[in-house]
Order: sequence, then C-alpha cells, then structure tokens
Amino acid sequence: MGMCIKVRMLMAAKQLTLTELAKRMETSPQNLNGKLGRDNLSEKDLQKIAEACGVKFERKFVLDDGTEI
Repeated sequence: MGMCIKVRMLMAAKQLTLTELAKRMETSPQNLNGKLGRDNLSEKDLQKIAEACGVKFERKFVLDDGTEI
C-alpha cells in the first residue's frame, strides 16, 4: 500500500479535507494534492502530516486508539 493511500485513510479517520490538512501543514492544497497524486511524499512531509493530524508517525500512522495505518 502506497503512502498516499495511507494519508488518505488518515484524512478519513480524522475527518479532514485535503484543504484543511494543507492549511494545517502551511502549504497549498494544490501542492499537497500533487504530492499525493504522484505518491511523492518525503519523510519530512509525512512528519508534517502526522503533526497536523495529531498522530505519531513511525513509518506508519498511529491513531489515538492505537490503530495503525
């Protein structure tokens, strides 16, 4: 499973739109959508996504209830 799919699953779990996530990451929705579309996310991007969603990133996302994505 690609990281872009995991990010989209995280967004669904946190009920976040792409626009809201991009805003929390201080980037544009177009930039984030492009990276997701190409599945071209750096480790730094993934750390920012985790921070913006309030979860841990350990090469996977860990939700508050312990669910791993």
